[in-house]
Amino acid sequence: MSNFRFKQFEVEQNNVPMKLGTDGVLIGAWADCSRANTILDIGTGTGVIALMMAQRSKAERVVGIDIDSCAAACADLNFKNSPWSSRLVSKHTSVQDFTEDRFDFIISNPPYFTNSLLCDNSRKSAARHTVELSFQALNDSVLRLLSSTGSFALILPAEQMDIFEQITPLSLCRRCRVYSYPGGEVKRVMAQFIRNGSLLSDESITIYTAPKGDYSEQYRELTKDFYLKF
Repeated sequence: MSNFRFKQFEVEQNNVPMKLGTDGVLIGAWADCSRANTILDIGTGTGVIALMMAQRSKAERVVGIDIDSCAAACADLNFKNSPWSSRLVSKHTSVQDFTEDRFDFIISNPPYFTNSLLCDNSRKSAARHTVELSFQALNDSVLRLLSSTGSFALILPAEQMDIFEQITPLSLCRRCRVYSYPGGEVKRVMAQFIRNGSLLSDESITIYTAPKGDYSEQYRELTKDFYLKF
């Protein structure tokens, strides 16, 4: 069965190149979208992050875009079946070709493999590797689409986040280092940027209590509004 049930919505993920994963749920639960009236999710996939944005905010318009036609269609179905269907829109387009008005908040769980071998599945390669969306192209698109007072949030492995921070002229205002378990290496970094400002919040979160252990209280608290089991 390809459906995944959350507390307030359900995600169908049949025929999408990348299935639902922890990264999307993490950034969707962590990012601060509280002041946004318009939200853009770049590389929406199943639409899970856009759905989480709709649940967590009062935004009047939440747009999810994806270069993969099947993913955009899947997100559209999930949006229409959600409690926030009137506020959610799915569009089949690359962010480079997307020309809508500027957004108060932009979020992304972008492709990040830069030097690894491409897989045989071209759709999965586009979703995982920076072939169709380099960090520079992502940065340029965000600068073009972000409002003057807006913010941009994304999740990346630590090394790739360092690369993105060197590219972007945006100012880091929030950061959260993600560990799989206590004493482990940083698995991911979540970051939120604004056009001008300084770092206001530097956090960390651990997903499990130990290798192969139970979910930590931190992770349960962050995601409790979404997962049925918490």
